[in-house]
Amino acid sequence: MKYYLIAGEASGDLHGSNLMKALHKQDAGAEMRFWGGDLMLAAGGTLVKHFKDLAFMGFVEVVKNLPTIIRNLKFCKADIVAFKPDVLILIDYPGFNLRIAEWAKAQGIRVVYYISPQVWAWKEGRVKMMKRCIDQMLVILPFEQSYYEQRWQWPVTYVGHPLVEVVDAFKAKPDNLTVNTNKPIVALLPGSRKQEILKKLPLMLAVSKHFPEHHFVVAQAPGLDADFYAPLLAPYHNVSSVAGSTYALLHKATAALVTSGTATLETALFKVPEVVCYKGNPISYAIAKRIITIKYISLVNLIMDQLVVTELIQNDLTVAALQQELHKLLYDQAHLAKVQKSYDALYEKLKAGGHASEQAATAIVSQLTSVAKA
Repeated sequence: MKYYLIAGEASGDLHGSNLMKALHKQDAGAEMRFWGGDLMLAAGGTLVKHFKDLAFMGFVEVVKNLPTIIRNLKFCKADIVAFKPDVLILIDYPGFNLRIAEWAKAQGIRVVYYISPQVWAWKEGRVKMMKRCIDQMLVILPFEQSYYEQRWQWPVTYVGHPLVEVVDAFKAKPDNLTVNTNKPIVALLPGSRKQEILKKLPLMLAVSKHFPEHHFVVAQAPGLDADFYAPLLAPYHNVSSVAGSTYALLHKATAALVTSGTATLETALFKVPEVVCYKGNPISYAIAKRIITIKYISLVNLIMDQLVVTELIQNDLTVAALQQELHKLLYDQAHLAKVQKSYDALYEKLKAGGHASEQAATAIVSQLTSVAKA
C-alpha cells in the first residue's frame, strides 16, 4: 500500500514516526511519502517538507505568513496527486491538515486523521466538515471518543495516547544526562519556537536567582542551536542547557517549568511536578480568550478534568508567581504527594487505552484491506 502522511510539528514527527514503524510491521510492502521531520525520515520513506518550514504559531503569525502557507497547500496537493496514495494520513496540525482533508475527499482519496484537532476546545463547528471529509478518525484522549459519538453521532476509534509508549520505552532504557552539577535539577521547557521561547524563558530563568541550591537546565528546541540560548543564559550562574536530551532531563529533574502543550503531559508521565506556563502575543491571546471554551490549557488537567498542575497564563505568568509555585513543588510535601497521586491516576487512565501506534496501524491497515476486498 502507498501511504502519504502529513505532520507539521515536532510532536507530530514523533508520533508519525512510531505510526510508520507500526505500519511497516503490518504492511511489509508499505511505500511512504510524508511531511514531517528527522524521526519520520529515520522510520523510512521519502521526506517532502520538514516541519521546521511549516510551523506558525498564533493568529497574528499565521496572517503574516499566509502567502507561504498558501504556497505550501498548493504544492502539497500537487505532490499527493502525483504520488497517488491508497490513503492520506493526517497527523494533528489542523490549520493545514483540515484544508487538505476537504480537498482530498473531493479527489476521492481515502482520509485518515490521527490525533484529533482540539475541536472540543474551539472551532467546534468544524466537526460537520470533518465528519464529511474524514473516513477514519483515530483519537488519543479518553474523553474524545464520547465527545464525538455522543455529541456528534460520529463513530471514532480511541487508540490510546502515543506518549505513554514513548515515555515507557525511554524509562526502560534511559539516556544519561550530561550536566555538570551535584545539585537537584529544575527543568525548564520553554517551547519549540523562537517567539514563544523569547516570551517565556527570560521569566523562567529569572526564578533561578531565588533557588541557588538548585541547578536549572533549559531543554533546547530541535533546530535551535546553543548560540540562540547563550545570551539569555549568560547572566545566571546556576543555569545550563542541553540539546536533544529533553527526556533525559525530565528523567533526572526534581521539578519543571513547562510551556503549555504536549510537554506538559510528557512531564507528568515522567512524574515530575510542574508549573504550566503560557504567554503569547497579546492580540492572539485576546482573540483566543474569546473563542476557547475549555477550563484548562494543560493536557494533564483536561484529561483528569481537575486542576492537577498550576497554570500561569499571560499576565499571571510573572517571576513572583513562578517563584511561589516552584517553592511549593520543591518544599511542600503535602502538595507534592497530592500531585503524584494524580499523576498515578493519569498514567493508569492513559495506559488503559493500549499501545497507540500499533492500534492505529491495525485500524488503518484493516480498513484499507476491507476497502480493497470490497
